[in-house]
Amino acid sequence: MSQFENVTVVKAANIYFDGKVSSRTVLFADGSKKTLGLMLPGEYEFGTSEKEIMEILAGELDVCLPGTGWQTIQGGQSFEVPADAKFQLKVKTPTDYCCSYLGK
Repeated sequence: MSQFENVTVVKAANIYFDGKVSSRTVLFADGSKKTLGLMLPGEYEFGTSEKEIMEILAGELDVCLPGTGWQTIQGGQSFEVPADAKFQLKVKTPTDYCCSYLGK
């Protein structure tokens, strides 16, 4: 899906790591939530409260998920992160992403 219909977008940006990672929250009528963002090259660690699917729209990064080694993800690929977990990213190129929140 290249666009979302009938959504609410939160105006305030989510900004992390001194502005090197930013996103906007998109709210859907069914109560679901996604964020659309951009990550600049660098190394980052994130924590989750909900299960997430990270869809990489463009760019390239390495991800280390709980219990796994590093794997390379490129535009057009995605990965799943469990709830209540930490994961590491090594972003190689400016990376456009969509994160879907799936609950606990």
